[in-house]
Amino acid sequence: MQRLYQARDRIEAQLLLDFLDRHRLEAVILGDYLSGAAGGLPADIGPTLWVVEDDELERGRTLLGRFQADARRPSSAATWHCAGCGESVDGDFDLCWNCGEARDETGS
Repeated sequence: MQRLYQARDRIEAQLLLDFLDRHRLEAVILGDYLSGAAGGLPADIGPTLWVVEDDELERGRTLLGRFQADARRPSSAATWHCAGCGESVDGDFDLCWNCGEARDETGS
């Protein structure tokens, strides 16, 4: 297991965990409830995401970069249609909400 990222808070950690899960990368959050001990622990006690399989760390770092870039950009992505089921999907999503199919490279 390899450390990937220390989140600001529980919400950011969960959003990143969900993003990694959608890309089929197994990760866990550790230290999730340490903020309850604030005052007795160092100030940098945010939840930490760990990649379960060591050989997936580089892919995890790549996905983390995408997650952070996506969080900074304003939403302007066009709706796309899933090649797997034809469902209309909001442009902010890379996976179809209906069947889980990834957006194809052409962005249709």
